[in-house]
Amino acid sequence: MDISRDIESLSNFKRNTVKFLEQMKKTREPVVLTINGKAELVVQDAQAYQALLDRVDYLETMKAIEQGLQDVKDGKTVVLEDFIADMRKKHGIHG
Repeated sequence: MDISRDIESLSNFKRNTVKFLEQMKKTREPVVLTINGKAELVVQDAQAYQALLDRVDYLETMKAIEQGLQDVKDGKTVVLEDFIADMRKKHGIHG
């Protein structure tokens, strides 16, 4: 993010919306909009936003995998057959 380019007043954004849309598509960077000098909104190109969501999803998945591997190391797991047997018993499932 380039502070001199990516922080703007809402009024300026309204007056120059097309310019800012082109900038966001080109840079893939969001624009922080201020109201009365205080940062209030973030506007971002839809493709860049989707890429951000994809990165968050990837990181959350990696974190969950790491936690699962740590659980295995720490012995916090059960054998699948035992889990199935417990669930069948708990919920009265026969077969």
